[in-house]
Amino acid sequence: MHGLHLTADLHDCRCELPWLVDAQALGTACVQVAEAAGLQVVGTLFHAFPATPQGPGGITATVLLAESHLCVHTWPEQRGVTLDVYVCNFGADHSAKARAVMEALEGLFEPGSAQRHALQRGAIHAEAA
Repeated sequence: MHGLHLTADLHDCRCELPWLVDAQALGTACVQVAEAAGLQVVGTLFHAFPATPQGPGGITATVLLAESHLCVHTWPEQRGVTLDVYVCNFGADHSAKARAVMEALEGLFEPGSAQRHALQRGAIHAEAA
């Protein structure tokens, strides 16, 4: 279960509004970014939330990967986005691919600022003799 889990909280996103409110457009972009990085998409779920008195509803785009997952949540009324990319490194190290996905998605949203975290998950255990 060894892998890399990357998260980013994006603030003051300067992207065009559809990236924050159009579930299908964002979902399609997430799939394209994952595939361009060399990850294998095995499923998707894109959901748009209803508008509130504060403004348009946000979206959640989830992409299930053979290597694990990618998830994006948007808050258009705050021009905020959270990104979550986790890849397991069973059989191969997919860490560079996860970093490429995060970089591409951050570029899409054009944040004014970002808080990023990287967590090494699990451990590599030697085979029992």
